[in-house]
Amino acid sequence: MTSENKTSRSTYHHGDLRQAILAAALDVIAAEGPGALSLRDLARRAGVSHAAPAHHFKDRTGLLTAIAAQGYELLATGLAGTPDLRERGVRYVRFAREHPAHFQVMFQPELLRADDPDLLAAKERASAELRAGVAGLRGAPDPRTAGIAAWSLAHGFATLLLTHNVREAVGELDPEEYFRSLTGLLFPQAGEQHGAP
Repeated sequence: MTSENKTSRSTYHHGDLRQAILAAALDVIAAEGPGALSLRDLARRAGVSHAAPAHHFKDRTGLLTAIAAQGYELLATGLAGTPDLRERGVRYVRFAREHPAHFQVMFQPELLRADDPDLLAAKERASAELRAGVAGLRGAPDPRTAGIAAWSLAHGFATLLLTHNVREAVGELDPEEYFRSLTGLLFPQAGEQHGAP
């Protein structure tokens, strides 16, 4: 057992245990994927009884749903205040790079409690931010279709990046700059909306 796994129960009080379990879960997901997640293992890592995580999340699905809701909130915050569609895409890619465990969980609905109010609210906030990026796109005959195309590009690139499938193509380049060049090819008008350069 490593020193980080020997955390004393007395360290956790009030709301700290919930955050500690979330943090431990994100570490496991980043290293081994969502399938490796176990409430009993997380309790051991946190140095608490095996029943403690269930008190906060009820079950594994509840924990994954909380992670997804947190991820959508982080994504919405990252997208906010960026009127340019291209830069919203860059921020989407940045979110995936900075929060890979959240990203893995958010888009696997079979792992989540679909009717969870926190998840639904967070998803709606993130969706609104994504839609806002397409709203002022010039020359788009169908904003919904343009939005799906833009999301597909950002999500697809982020997924390929995280799974190391574009390592050779990106090489030593900054992935965000590489993504900007991709959007320039497919959405040349993306940087022109809202008076952006």
